[in-house]
Amino acid sequence: MDHSATFSFFGSLNDFIPVSKRGQPLPYCFAGAPAVKDAIEALGVPHPEVEVILINGQPVDFYRPLQAGDQVAIYPAASRAQHPESYSVRAGLLPPDAFVLDVHLGKLVRALRMLGFDSCYRNDYTDKDISHIAQSENRIALTRDVGLLKQKSIRWGYWLRSQLLTEQLGEVISCFHLKKKFRPFTRCIACNGPIVEVQKESVVTQLPPKTKLYFDEFYQCNCCGRVYWKGSHYERMQEFIGRYLNP
Repeated sequence: MDHSATFSFFGSLNDFIPVSKRGQPLPYCFAGAPAVKDAIEALGVPHPEVEVILINGQPVDFYRPLQAGDQVAIYPAASRAQHPESYSVRAGLLPPDAFVLDVHLGKLVRALRMLGFDSCYRNDYTDKDISHIAQSENRIALTRDVGLLKQKSIRWGYWLRSQLLTEQLGEVISCFHLKKKFRPFTRCIACNGPIVEVQKESVVTQLPPKTKLYFDEFYQCNCCGRVYWKGSHYERMQEFIGRYLNP
C-alpha cells in the first residue's frame, strides 16, 4: 500500500527544489517504511546540506522510518541557531577545517590553500576517490555535482551555488565559519604542502636574476620545493584576502 508524507524545506535547501515548488509543502508518496534520508534525497536535497530534521515537530536523525501522514520539516546549517544543539543530525560534531574538491574547482582550491586550509585536489579524481578521501581523512567535500554529495560515505559537504571564484570562496567561508581560522601563506598553492621560511643561500639557484638582487626573504614548500617571496604578486594576494577579512 502506498502512503504519503509532507515535506517542507527551508532556507538554502530550496536551491535544490524546482523553482515552481520552492517554499511550499511537497507531498511524497512511498511504500513500506523508508528512512527519511532516502526521501529527502529523492526530493533532490543532498544529506550533507541538512542540519535539522523535525517530524511532527520532534527532532529525528536520518534513519527514522517514514510513516504515513508525517509532517517533515528540514533545515540547513544556516538555521542552526534557531534550534537546540541536540536537534542537529550531527550533534556534538564540529566540521573539519580540511577539504577535498572536485575537478570543477581548481581555482577555488588555490584560494583555499592561500588562506592556509588543507585542500586536496586532482583533476583526475573520480566521485569514488572524493568520497573515499572525504570519509577516510575527515574532509569536507566541495563540489558542483549534487549527485556526489548524495553518496552515503560523505558526512560533510557543500554544493557551490556560484561558478565565480570570489563568490564560491565567500560561500565556503560563510558556511563553515572560516574567517577566524585563516592562516595565509602557510600552504603551497600548487601542491598543498606546508611552507617554511628558508635562507636565501639555500634557494638562490632557483631564483630569477632580478629576484636575487631585490629580495632577501624567502619561503619554500616542504613537499614540492616551490619557492615563494613577497613580490608584487604577494601584495595582490594580500588585497584578495582582505576582501574576506573586511567585507
